[in-house]
Amino acid sequence: MNLSHFTIQLLIAIVCGLLGNVLIPRQIPGKTLGLILVGFVGVWVGELSYQLMRNQFGFSHEILRWNIQGVQLIPSIVGSAIVIYLVTTFLRWGRYSR
Repeated sequence: MNLSHFTIQLLIAIVCGLLGNVLIPRQIPGKTLGLILVGFVGVWVGELSYQLMRNQFGFSHEILRWNIQGVQLIPSIVGSAIVIYLVTTFLRWGRYSR
């Protein structure tokens, strides 16, 4: 991984974090830094789940293969939305269980 690939991944993580927050409108702890971290984890979760579905079930569609510098866009956005949902759900669950 070189600096240009990392920069592209950072920008995509920010955009995916913002789009995931639009899809799942919940308060993220850490504001901008939290969205960036959610974006990075979402990119990882989205790409990993897409590769798993493609390898196990042969699931592949043209729109899911859109990428920038090897980072798939649609699976990354969906992964970010999933991570936002899970993080905020666990935080609410922890807050109410006291």
